[in-house]
Amino acid sequence: MKRITSVLLLVLSFLMIASAMTVGAGASSAYQTYTYSINGEALYSPDAYSANKSVSYTQMGMEKNFNSPSDMVTDSREKVYIADTGNNRIVVLSRYFDYEFEISTFINGQGNEDSLTAPQGVFVTDEAIWVCDTNNNRLVRFDLEGNFEAIIDAPESQLLGQDDVYKPVAMAIDQYGRIYVVSDKTYQGIIVLDPNGQFVGFVGAQEVVIDAWQIFWRRFQTDNQKKLSELFVPTEYCNITINDDGFIYVTSTSIDDEKVEGAILGKSKSGTDLPVKLLNPAGDEIMKRNGFWPPAGEVDFKSKVSTYNGPSDVIDVAVGPEKTWTIIDAKRNKIYTYDFNGNLLFAFGDKGSMLGSITSIKAVTYQDDTLLVLDRGSNNIIVYERTEYGDLLLSAIAAENSLDYNYAIACWEKVLQRNSNFDAAYVGIGNALYRSGDFKEALEYYETAYDVENWSNSYKEVRKEWMSSWFILMLVGIIVGIVLVVKFFGWAAKVNKRVATDGKARKTFGEELLYGFYVMFHPFDGFYDLKHEHRGSVRASLVYIALTIVAFFYQSIGQGYVLNPTGMYSTIWAQCISVLVPLMLFVLANWCLTTLFEGEGSFRDIFIATSYSLLPVIILTIPMTFFSNFVTTTEVGIISTIGTFSFIWLGLLIFFGTMVTHDYSMGKNVITVLGTVIAMACIVFIVLLFSMLLTKLVSLVTNIITELQYRA
Repeated sequence: MKRITSVLLLVLSFLMIASAMTVGAGASSAYQTYTYSINGEALYSPDAYSANKSVSYTQMGMEKNFNSPSDMVTDSREKVYIADTGNNRIVVLSRYFDYEFEISTFINGQGNEDSLTAPQGVFVTDEAIWVCDTNNNRLVRFDLEGNFEAIIDAPESQLLGQDDVYKPVAMAIDQYGRIYVVSDKTYQGIIVLDPNGQFVGFVGAQEVVIDAWQIFWRRFQTDNQKKLSELFVPTEYCNITINDDGFIYVTSTSIDDEKVEGAILGKSKSGTDLPVKLLNPAGDEIMKRNGFWPPAGEVDFKSKVSTYNGPSDVIDVAVGPEKTWTIIDAKRNKIYTYDFNGNLLFAFGDKGSMLGSITSIKAVTYQDDTLLVLDRGSNNIIVYERTEYGDLLLSAIAAENSLDYNYAIACWEKVLQRNSNFDAAYVGIGNALYRSGDFKEALEYYETAYDVENWSNSYKEVRKEWMSSWFILMLVGIIVGIVLVVKFFGWAAKVNKRVATDGKARKTFGEELLYGFYVMFHPFDGFYDLKHEHRGSVRASLVYIALTIVAFFYQSIGQGYVLNPTGMYSTIWAQCISVLVPLMLFVLANWCLTTLFEGEGSFRDIFIATSYSLLPVIILTIPMTFFSNFVTTTEVGIISTIGTFSFIWLGLLIFFGTMVTHDYSMGKNVITVLGTVIAMACIVFIVLLFSMLLTKLVSLVTNIITELQYRA
């Protein structure tokens, strides 16, 4: 009995130890750290920061708990300052989070007792503590010991509207003493004051985009209607911070969600519709957005797994070491950190009950190697310590900033050993190789990370070297190619002219094919002879269709890296469907419609005319696909323009081919073509409806047979 009891106690002890170890491991990582791929998929990574502790007001040595704290910053001495809005005070903590003093009441410059009312922002320099005394509509300056120094009241200027309410909620001061103030409900931008508190002006007013319809409609509105309609005013900012170079990070939560989503999905390089911006002292937007996705917090904001929808509510931004910077998403209680180029380094955080989980995130700041998060839900400061993985990330970025490229490569390789999914590491190695002059090797790393912009810059250098070695041969090749093309078109023109005058009723297959080149440049005569002189044929039409399919298939598999970085392609069968379905739909719809409106073309005539119209697409798509392998991002526009031109040419040929084939006037042909498009849509609808009915009928028959089998 004693042995059994001993064994049970021993097993119980092991279970308790294992349970404690499990809890400890979970407490250090109560969230999943991740980045995003170029396709918007989450790529899990090691933790860059790990939760160390959560500090409550009692652990700080305070008697009164926080009440709706709004802001938190640190100074050069690593002291912590918290704007405790609900308690009308600023709390000052030591670097170890011990309570030192608070600022709530003071004797002002007139010798009267004064106090803070709902302060929402605090900023600390090496000389003073600045407080956004929000509900008193002023800024108040104290020395580092908390003694009153000065009050800066609301600025006076004609630039401020009569209806504007000055309510400072956040502020920052640059190295020259200029004061930047974010005021609630101020739409003109950030208020700039000189070191004495005098109004200087506004910077960084957000752009207002009004579409053409809104501009047109407002021309016909009365004055009262204009007043009642939506005001086209810029959105206001909600928070601000400043880095050592005097550049200003600002955040906004009032931009329309649809605009933010559009900017993120469109991978916008502009900050117009994005919730975080970087401004220079003149107010110009200068943020680099070279990552896969623009820095705006969450990318997968429509995930079916997540309980949150829509873009991030970015309410605070903090500047970290080596020009990194961090934003917080109040909607998801998550933290996102980027490098200066806009690459997402890591994201983490979420609601929960374990150490490191956040219930209502409000502010973020750095304390040397430590990341501090103010959780308004628990009224605690959550302390995150940087991990070994985080140290490696920072070492690699520091090496890049100091131009030590060999060390940067070594650091990024160590990062990849721990996180092979981290595309920014491949980009980092590519950048180091590029700056070292190893352009060809850099291309491989950029390709791995799908970094088209940097790949293009590196390819320019590779192409320069190649052109310097093969320039004469390349020039000769271009000249020979141009001569051959000119000779071919001249020969085709001679053949077409000879066939037109030889009087032969039957044309050879080659002559039928070559006639397409005449139709391209002479649509009226070409389509007329195509129908009345039988210069074309169904067999030649089928060849043109087949060549179109081949051209699009070659475009799918043969495009250069700049146009297709992920290497996606479609099958030959998919290209067959993409060409044959719209072509046959147009031919069928046009034939059905024109038989009712005195059209002179038969189904065969329409098919041949439409097929011959495909030739410009064939001629331009194949060489442009080939040359796309030798262009950079700045030259992609040429390829796109030529591609667009080929489709415009195709559309014009189909339009004129329809007009000549049916002997329509210009106006009647326009109506017919529009009617054909509508008829195509109707045919698609009927086919889909029939398919659905057929599916239901098959399902019904299958169910009946199954039921009969069961009853039998």
